[in-house]
Formats: sequence, C-alpha cells, structure tokens
Amino acid sequence: MNRRKFLRHTTSASAGVLLSSMFNGFDIKAAPMLGTLRQQSTDTDHVLVLVQLGGGNDGLNTVVPFDQFGKLANARPQILLPEEQLLPINGTDSVKLHPAMTGMQQLYNEGKVQIIQSVGYPEPNYSHFRSTDIWMSASDANQTLNTGWLGRYLNYEYANYPTEYPNDTMPDPLAVEIGYSLSLGLQGPLINMGYTISDPEYFYNLIAGIQSPAPETPAGEQLSYIRIIAQQSRQYNSVVTAAYNSITTQGTYPDSFLAQQLKIVARLVAGGLKTRIYIVHLDGFDTHDNQMSEHEELLAELSNALLAFQNDLSYLGIADRVLTTTISEFGRRIIGNDSYGSDHGAAAPMFIVGDAVNSGILGTNPDLPDNATEDDNLPMQYDFRSVYASLLRQWFCVPEADLSLTMLQEFPQLPIIAESANCIAVSVHEANQQAGRLIVNAYPNPFVSSTRINFTTDGGHTVLQIFNGAGQLVKTLRNGVWTAGQYTADFDAEDLPAGIYYCRLQNGMLQQVKPIVKAR
Repeated sequence: MNRRKFLRHTTSASAGVLLSSMFNGFDIKAAPMLGTLRQQSTDTDHVLVLVQLGGGNDGLNTVVPFDQFGKLANARPQILLPEEQLLPINGTDSVKLHPAMTGMQQLYNEGKVQIIQSVGYPEPNYSHFRSTDIWMSASDANQTLNTGWLGRYLNYEYANYPTEYPNDTMPDPLAVEIGYSLSLGLQGPLINMGYTISDPEYFYNLIAGIQSPAPETPAGEQLSYIRIIAQQSRQYNSVVTAAYNSITTQGTYPDSFLAQQLKIVARLVAGGLKTRIYIVHLDGFDTHDNQMSEHEELLAELSNALLAFQNDLSYLGIADRVLTTTISEFGRRIIGNDSYGSDHGAAAPMFIVGDAVNSGILGTNPDLPDNATEDDNLPMQYDFRSVYASLLRQWFCVPEADLSLTMLQEFPQLPIIAESANCIAVSVHEANQQAGRLIVNAYPNPFVSSTRINFTTDGGHTVLQIFNGAGQLVKTLRNGVWTAGQYTADFDAEDLPAGIYYCRLQNGMLQQVKPIVKAR
C-alpha cells in the first residue's frame, strides 16, 4: 500500500458525528443541525467548500514562478519540472502551472480561479498536526485554541444552537464533512458538535430509534445529551438521503477519491440542503521522496476533480452559489532533497474557484535566492486568516464589526469576491439569529467591567459557566438544582483582560453558548 492509500485509511477519528450511511462509499459526518429537505434555494444559499490538501503542498511546483526558472533549476534539480511542459495561463508570462493541471488551466482561463500567492502565517510551525490545528482554528502560532474558525462562525450566525434545532429557519445541517473525522475547523465554542458512530449495529439501532436507557449518574446526564445529538443525526440522515436522491442526473466526474467527494457535495447542494459549509479531503502531499510522480498524480486528481465539479455546478444551475478553496497546512522548502522530494516549508499558494471569484493572481511571485540553502524558505505575502476574514465578509456577508467574533482579531481584507456577486440579505441573518430557543443571554454586551447573564432553566441540574477564547474555564456562576424559571447572574470581569469570552449554560440535556465581549 502506498503512502496516499495508507494515509486515507489511517486517519484517526475525533469528536463529531460520523454517520455510517454510505454515499458512493464515503462516510458523511455533520455538525448536527438537522431537519426536513427544502427544495427551493433561498437567500441563505451561499456555500463554501474547503478542499484540504493534507501533508503540505509544494507550491513552487504547483504555481511555478517561471520568471525565476533558472533559480529553480539551481535549487531543486532533483524535482525540476520540464520547462517546455509547463502550462501557460492567460494574462501573464511569469507564472505557469504544473503540467498535470490542465483542468485548473481551463478554469483559470475561463475566469473562474483566483490564485493567492505565498499564503501562510508568522512564525510557521513545521509539524503537520500543529500547523493543521493553526489553519483550522485560525490561531497565532504560539496560541492553542479548542475552537475552529468555521465553528465560531456558525455559532455566531446561528446564535441559539443547539436548543430546539432543527427548526423551520434552519432545518438542515450547518456543515458537512466527507471523510473520517470531524475537523477542528468545525468545532464551536465549547459545544461538542456531535460524536463518532463507527459501529454499524449501533448506527442502525440509532436510525431505528432503538437505544438502552441512560443510567441515572453524572455520566448518564452526558450520555443523555449525546443522545439528543444522535437523534438530530437521525433526522440529518433522512434529510441528506432525501437531498441526495432528489438529483437523478449529474455531470461526468473522474473515478477518483476527490472527484467522488465533490460529486456528493454538488448533489446535496442541488438537492436543496441549506448547509453552508462542506469539507472534503485529498491526502498524500507530504512528498519527502519520489515527488515527481506522486505530486503529478495528486495535482491531476485535484485539477480534474475541480473542473468536473465546477462544470457540474453549472449543469445543475448552482454555480453562482458555490465557492471552493484549497487549504494545506504548509508548503515545501525551496531546495529539493536527496530523496527526490522536498521537505516541510512555509508559505504556498491557495486556489479560490467559482463563478463569483475575482479571477486572476493576487500577489507576486516569491523572490528566490540565487543559491538557496536548506534554511531558506518562502516568506509569507498573505496571512491565511486574511483569506478567511475576506471570505466571511464578502461571501457570507458578515458585518465588519462582527468579524472579530469569528477571527478573534482584525485582518486586512483581500479582493477575493467580485463586486457583482450578490450578498446575503440582512433579514436572513436576523432570522438565523432568532432561530431556535434562547436560553442564555447577556446585557450589556459588549461590556466594560461587568455584565448580567440572563438564563432560563427547565428545572433540575443547571450549570452556568464562563470560558475564555482558549476554552479554559474562567468562572462558574451557577451550579446546582433549580426550579423551572428565568434567573440572572452577574459576571464581574474587572480583573480579566479584554477580549472574547463564552457564556455556557447546561440544563440537563440542553446546552447553549453565547459569546460575550469585554471591551478594552
């Protein structure tokens, strides 16, 4: 078994909902906000698809700085691409694509691709696991967060989750991931978005509504909450199946791992799901050895899959609704190594694909040294969090003043989405904010030194806690058995630093988390 196949079959499972119903052989996992199928598109139907290139993609052999080909020949003769085979793209003589990326070349020349040069972050980490966490959480390199940037966005947009979800406003999943584990990127503030079902018998019992009673213990309370999420997952299974089966014809896709994932995404979007975020995976980019053949195979799979996906979106009449972006935890070193590969590096290009994209190249070719050494790396031109913030602002229409609730700090905006692209209506965001049942809130918010927490309990064991942005418990305001009703608790933050905190209420099987902001 080669490295790519090994990686595909050995990815460890993590917290999240792994639904063992199979679509073309892929497990579907979801951040469980679930419900009945809606066949008509609405103002909420902007969709973001993340293609995670696991292992660290070699940007210099993907988007080739052709104006510095001589320096590349000196730095990486072991993995130098044939000059005459590089693919030209419209509007520039200084940039060419890997010979395997004919699909990406076509999309670019059709005005459906933006290439963002040298994307990374300050003080890069070269560990696969740590750097992936940084990209998924949108943290600083020296900061550890237990929440993901997409999870925080979903918590912001659907503020009352998970109480009384699904509902009429949002009956479908907020996020769907195709693969073997739920990414950190989809983890919301403090709330476990679900769990992993790996046992088929347990899964089919769940679908049939068969389950043994939870024990009357503290662990039983947690199990009861987990089962609430499981019941949502059962509804999700139904709605995803209905969406999938409602589309009977699609465009042609290659018979590849990535293409079949994207085919599922296109079918679910066209089938009427209001799901906003999808994550798909293509692993194997850790090309320390034998890069020429492995990288060629990977980039061909990526390029051809994205071309088929975009063509299918057009065929299905939904191309204006979907934006796709590639992410990878880092790039590779400038020089090649003695194993005919390349080692962990820093910045690398990103591709943004879609009808609504501001097509072209953002940034300049990296300036390569004349005589690169193993210590030389590509400097960052753009922080990946600027890309994220721009997508949130321009594609999901998050107001400038609210971006910090997801990104936790301010980042410059990049011109990613064309000005002609429609934005989501304010009324839709307001409806999302009101969806579900409000059981905890704070006023004032933002606050300077203290705020009052208003909470509702249905009776029984009730816990009210404050956590910081790293997921650490700051204070427990209430913890006991209460009669049903509405209550208040004061939170004194005089001695705490300014920033975003999270107020968490748990009442039996109900949980809700709300961001609160201490102003500077």
